[in-house]
Amino acid sequence: MNSVDPRSPVLVGAGQLIQRPDNPVDALEPLAMMRVALEAAADDAGARSLLDRATDTWVVKGAWPYPDPGALLRDEFGNNSRTGISTDGGNTPQSLVNKASLRIQSGEADVVLIVGAEGIWSRRRARRAGERIPYTDQTGVEPDEILGKDVTMSHPVELERGFSMPINFYPIFESAFRASRGESIDEHRDRVSELWETFNRVACANPYSWVRNPMTAEEIRNPGPSNRLVGFPYTKAMNSNWDLDQAAALIICSAETAEAVGVARDRWLFPQAGTDGSDTNFVSNRADLHSSPAIRVAGRKAMELAGVQAGDVDHVDLYSCFPSAVQIAATEMELGIDRQLTQTGGLTFAGGPLNNYVTHSIATMANVLREDSGAMGLCSANGGYITKHAFGLYSTTPPSSGFQHENCQTEIDTYPTVDLDADHVGEGTIEAYTVMHGAEGPERGLASVRTAKGRQWAGTSDQQVMQSMMSEEHVGRAVQVLPDFNFELT
Repeated sequence: MNSVDPRSPVLVGAGQLIQRPDNPVDALEPLAMMRVALEAAADDAGARSLLDRATDTWVVKGAWPYPDPGALLRDEFGNNSRTGISTDGGNTPQSLVNKASLRIQSGEADVVLIVGAEGIWSRRRARRAGERIPYTDQTGVEPDEILGKDVTMSHPVELERGFSMPINFYPIFESAFRASRGESIDEHRDRVSELWETFNRVACANPYSWVRNPMTAEEIRNPGPSNRLVGFPYTKAMNSNWDLDQAAALIICSAETAEAVGVARDRWLFPQAGTDGSDTNFVSNRADLHSSPAIRVAGRKAMELAGVQAGDVDHVDLYSCFPSAVQIAATEMELGIDRQLTQTGGLTFAGGPLNNYVTHSIATMANVLREDSGAMGLCSANGGYITKHAFGLYSTTPPSSGFQHENCQTEIDTYPTVDLDADHVGEGTIEAYTVMHGAEGPERGLASVRTAKGRQWAGTSDQQVMQSMMSEEHVGRAVQVLPDFNFELT
């Protein structure tokens, strides 16, 4: 095998599927989408026999009712694989690649199928029409393995105060990042819209993108009838889009099996290195809201393990649920925010199929690197509120010392944190904020308020204050937190 270790993990197949039938009842159910994506991945490798030889079938958890879809797929393909289903988190697909690579390298596994699918678009539209897409019934079973660890990422106080969803937190991170750079609100909105325009251009050229309509930076930035403000400064065109039908699959096997089944060498992609690590489970305890110690440590460590620096990475796909996630990751990894940071077009335009986006990004990266032999590609993955992270580097060139992996949590946990000052009433300073909008306009201003003892969460429904929060910088403004946990400017 030309000096390649027979146990080297190799990504040999990548498949993607998108469906948008005129009649949603004609849509494939998610299980069938998974099967089609895996068959496409096997065809991409040029070896359908990989499906027969699978030792493990791992499914990225989705919004569907099957308790063990891997078992249904195993029966479909007639193999004897162990089954697994992931926990929630956008970090999951890259974490699964890391885990599969380690197990293949050690001999614990040989052919690992990784797949995920979402059929939210068709299901919702069928329901509106009074129809139902039939799903395969499966009860009374469970997978052989739960892959990952479920983590509670919302503190009860955060939930009580209206900080309950990504659309609340990510624009808050955005305001903190803006303030850390000393940008004005208008300068910042212009720059972020220009960044997202570059993502849109990539999506328009990606045949598996859900949204392929060209948008200028101005169209992305400014609210309109089909692009309302959601959480200032984000319009709808800056939010992750999960209303879609997409599936993606990866096949990873040992080099000796790839050779045995006849996978051509120009299809081989070697995982070079991977890392995993998490920021604090609760945003309440972050030392600040414009950085990520976990990305700083684990992202840089992944490059170090692969023997490269940021400037050596040729192709990048950063997890892109919202612009703040991209900018924070690019900054922490010293990649810069002026280079191309997506290969798919990102979760707004290419699509954000809940936990499964990174399966799509790795599949896309595989084809990019096959066309640029010897180049290095980096994929990042993010779950929660910049909470759980995984990183992977890939190349058609085999790693000189085999696949390398590190869980970076011990080092990450040495970074400072802050306490939640949940009962604080009185003076404080706005650290970061957003203004949440409904269809009719501003509804609630949300703010992280720093106190002498830590962080407090507060809000306002005062229309005049909310308007000023969108026109003038309020990071650093003094406030009074009231007993009902609303705030007043002082």
